[in-house]
Amino acid sequence: MPTAPSRPAPSASSRMAAVNEMTRLLRLLFEVERDLVRTLPTLVYRVGEPELKYLLCQHVWESAGHARFLRERGRELTTFGTTDAVREPIRRLFTEAVGAATADPLVIAAGFYEVLKPALLAAYRHYLEVTDPLADWPSKKLVEDFVADEERHLREIAPHLAGVDAREWKLHLTQALDDLGGWLGQETRLPLAAGYVWQQDLTPYTHPATCNRAPYPVCSSVFGLDPREDPIVRPWLTDPQTDARVIRLMVYVWLMMEMDAIDYLATVFYDTPAAPFDLHHDLARHLWDESRHSQFGFRQLPKLGVDLKTVEHSLDLYHILVQMPPHERYAMMTMEFEANSFPTKATVMDRVRELNDFEADTLLAFDRNDEQNHVRYGHRWLPEMMAMFGEERPTEEFVAATREKFNRLAGLYGGRTPHSLPREQRLTGDKLRRIAGI
Repeated sequence: MPTAPSRPAPSASSRMAAVNEMTRLLRLLFEVERDLVRTLPTLVYRVGEPELKYLLCQHVWESAGHARFLRERGRELTTFGTTDAVREPIRRLFTEAVGAATADPLVIAAGFYEVLKPALLAAYRHYLEVTDPLADWPSKKLVEDFVADEERHLREIAPHLAGVDAREWKLHLTQALDDLGGWLGQETRLPLAAGYVWQQDLTPYTHPATCNRAPYPVCSSVFGLDPREDPIVRPWLTDPQTDARVIRLMVYVWLMMEMDAIDYLATVFYDTPAAPFDLHHDLARHLWDESRHSQFGFRQLPKLGVDLKTVEHSLDLYHILVQMPPHERYAMMTMEFEANSFPTKATVMDRVRELNDFEADTLLAFDRNDEQNHVRYGHRWLPEMMAMFGEERPTEEFVAATREKFNRLAGLYGGRTPHSLPREQRLTGDKLRRIAGI
């Protein structure tokens, strides 16, 4: 009796084909979210409206969370990979989306929010359509949450983009995305026309020399020594004779001006493309924390009688730090500004507690808690960031040298922004005393 022909033994990959295909899609989704976190912050310092800055910071943080959970889930499956690398076609498209520093930032935002993020939403929905709802239950539940986030992001940004004519830029990005067939390759691929020109090849992106704070007035710094000129009078912060109501107002101005930190920290993401994702994840949390701190002041000052249109926004820190490489910017932020703020803020917190203002106490306590975490981030990531840029000095020596460099650059780039408002109109320490009823 003839024997049946033997069948070749199935390969391990064929046995796991269903898992491998879904893992491939998860990996692509991770890479898209991961590079969105790298590039979306370039909008933060280019848009002016504070509410839009805050919203962008929130979306960056939520995208970082998506990427983190996608990676965690992916690593539970085979073939996901152990690195955070982003494949070149995805990275090239996000780099293109950053646009030129001189372009209308709302047009650039429309490219992200009306082309790239809707395509990401479509990719998540595609994943839900093709995965098995029981076998891949953990991924399904994550992706369902991410779909809800992406839908909300589009709703939240829509009022800020109403009336923006971005047709040409959106078509440009759509053509590049169509060349990929969508983020997951799930659409029919439409190859780029022979005459397509990548803008990044013509003009590589560089950070603008100044950050955008329109429609608010600006100045060099809100800190000073003269109560007739500046709203935060440095000696008053720690003077036991200063009325606690004035200190509360000054610290809210200080918190609102953490918008400085938002703008210059946002520049670090794009300048560290080779950073591990965990570094960008913590930078995203840091960015969102500073955004919340700025909102503490932005939302509380009007309740206490301050007209926000009289509060000038300080530009010095951005002007100086943008002249420095990213590891020096990060060193100044974490190891200098934040690490050295605790003694003064502790005094301020004790004085504000005299007012029995539970809301103020709560906001200041969370600000302090967050800042302590930020210094921990600095200790964790500054050495790695230094290594990325070939810096071999001990961290303490590097920080000391960076502090000296900052002081030199402050003499060149600081103090160059005149007051937008005359003394009679702008908020000053003397006016804060009157607002406080003194």
